[in-house]
Amino acid sequence: MHSWPITLDDVRGAQKMLVGVARTTPMEGSRHLSALVGAPVHLKCENLQRTGSFKLRGAYVRIAGLSPVQRASGVVAASAGNHAQGVALAAALLGVRSTVFMPLAAPLPKIAATREYGAEVRLHGTTVDEALRAAQRYAEASGAVFIHPFDHRDIVIGQATVGLEILEQCPEVRTVLVGVGGGGLLAGIAAAVKPLRPDVRVIGVQAAAAAAYPPSLAAGHPVSLERFATMADGIMVGRPGDVPFEIVNTLADGVRTVSEDSLSRALLLGLERLKLVVEPAGAAPVAALLEQPDSFEGPVVAVLSGGNIDPQLMQRVLRHGLAAAGRYLSLRVRLADRPGALAGLLGVLTRVDANVLDVAHVRVDPRLGLTEVEVDLHLETKGPEHCAAVLGELRDAGYVVSS
Repeated sequence: MHSWPITLDDVRGAQKMLVGVARTTPMEGSRHLSALVGAPVHLKCENLQRTGSFKLRGAYVRIAGLSPVQRASGVVAASAGNHAQGVALAAALLGVRSTVFMPLAAPLPKIAATREYGAEVRLHGTTVDEALRAAQRYAEASGAVFIHPFDHRDIVIGQATVGLEILEQCPEVRTVLVGVGGGGLLAGIAAAVKPLRPDVRVIGVQAAAAAAYPPSLAAGHPVSLERFATMADGIMVGRPGDVPFEIVNTLADGVRTVSEDSLSRALLLGLERLKLVVEPAGAAPVAALLEQPDSFEGPVVAVLSGGNIDPQLMQRVLRHGLAAAGRYLSLRVRLADRPGALAGLLGVLTRVDANVLDVAHVRVDPRLGLTEVEVDLHLETKGPEHCAAVLGELRDAGYVVSS
């Protein structure tokens, strides 16, 4: 028996509560991913949810469960984006005052959206952890109820409604892939799916650079990471929540990790082939399919948990994704510092059909001789084989190339 039991009746009650609040998000098939996996792949599009992520579900159920006295005291949360917006909208819909602490470096679109949903935004600290501590101090001083992003029973129950929708929309499902940070969404989906369909595998996916669940599951209790950093800020959590961890440890079928390259490739795939804007955290299940397409029994449902991505981050991630896919190549070439040398280099690139996006000269470097110059090149290429051909042609022409 769990210390925090979550029953199907709890989840079904939350589903009724969310009617008219959270959307039943669409389930879209992907021919490209289905061909890759060799089985049907469906995408549960929580990136199209109100506020741009699944977080509204849990936030609404949590705030709706507060007593009148607690509601009168208001709520407070800390987040870099998705939870902030979910709490702000849920509180506004329920007529509850909300305050949200966000890091100073939080993306401007997310700050603006949180304010537009009705929250008072306070910028504090350089990390979510610092904002979190400030929010907890505010709660103690003001009496406002702290709304944790994942470590509360009601939050998990709200997120579990995604699991019920998956079974309703894709009853033939055999594997569900879910991005994991603190574990609220994975725990909720497992709590909803496993009692009804114990044959369905529910698997979490974490960024390898911020993967607290694998060591925690191995230890049998939540373990804190000393260092963690990933482009997937929505799942950049250093320690699993106590409430979701027990459910994940009991019901889920493990947690896998994916590389930063795979996350950026998955985001790029979302734009190019799936026609969906997905943030890196939301793309984690797709990244798992790209890394290990043969290891999942189909039909597969990949949960796209969010679509809130800062345009500046998108620009960087897309460039990273293009490079990982062999579609973008950065290199440095050493030349003789004389007229015509650059034209000769560009002639070689023309022969191999590489499109030059940017050129910059580097003349001041202690490694260079008096008659040498280095040129930084950014090229648009057509894949890994084309990249190899470009590098080979340059070296065959006598150029010294470094990346």
